[in-house]
Amino acid sequence: MRRRGAAYYLSQVAFAILVVLVFIYLVFPFFWAISSSLKTPNQLFETPLVYWPPVLQWHNYADVFTAQPFARNLLNSLIVAGLTTLLSLLIGGSAAYALGRIRFRGKRVVFYSILGVSMFPQIAILGGMFVLIRTLQLYNTWWGLILSYMVFTLPFTVWVLTSFVREIPRELEEAAFVDGATPIQSLTRVLLPVMAPGLVTAGLLAFIQAWNEFLFALTFTVDNKARTVPVAIALFSGASQYELPWAQIMAASVIVTVPLLILVLVFQQRIVAGLTAGAVKG
Repeated sequence: MRRRGAAYYLSQVAFAILVVLVFIYLVFPFFWAISSSLKTPNQLFETPLVYWPPVLQWHNYADVFTAQPFARNLLNSLIVAGLTTLLSLLIGGSAAYALGRIRFRGKRVVFYSILGVSMFPQIAILGGMFVLIRTLQLYNTWWGLILSYMVFTLPFTVWVLTSFVREIPRELEEAAFVDGATPIQSLTRVLLPVMAPGLVTAGLLAFIQAWNEFLFALTFTVDNKARTVPVAIALFSGASQYELPWAQIMAASVIVTVPLLILVLVFQQRIVAGLTAGAVKG
């Protein structure tokens, strides 16, 4: 019994150490970004490393907006990611309702074709998307980015919401029909409230994907008229062409990351509920 007790105690200690190591591994990059954003240029390259500066350089955050048109880039990202998410939910929700509720020939083919589109790497479709964007005269516009982003956010939204719709009992709709509800009323007043966890999950993950997208934003924009924050941060310039303002880059990275962390923390329960929908039956 003593040996078993000792083995159990050691296993718990080992597990706790593993959790701490994983936590440090995940959190340290964000801590280092915050620390670097509060340093002077010289402190960034000092040896031994300065993990936390003795004097915090808060002006680095102000310089992000004064030295660069970063407010415009934030607005671009917010509008593009927001409209991409909204359109993905509207179109993806309608498609998910049809795939999850309506019986028709070729439904599986349609569903797997939608998923297959998202499996192509971005670089594989970049040339075709560039020709399409130029033909539609959407180059260097919000709508050009939104159209290109939906190539990947829409299939994911359809997949998440279809799985969620399939798990909603049909009895809810039947009860609404018995009470005299129309199909539209049944969808808006009965199904949509029940689909809230799935909508939040799909919407938030689509927003994060659109917010962080880099390749299409780099290819389909030429100036700050439609340039989003990932590209803007990558193109930050210092006092000369040979200098990179690493402190400002880290400060900008923190600025664009914190809102996403807040969204995830606020909606974490709905995200888990949406991702685990259909995992357990009975």
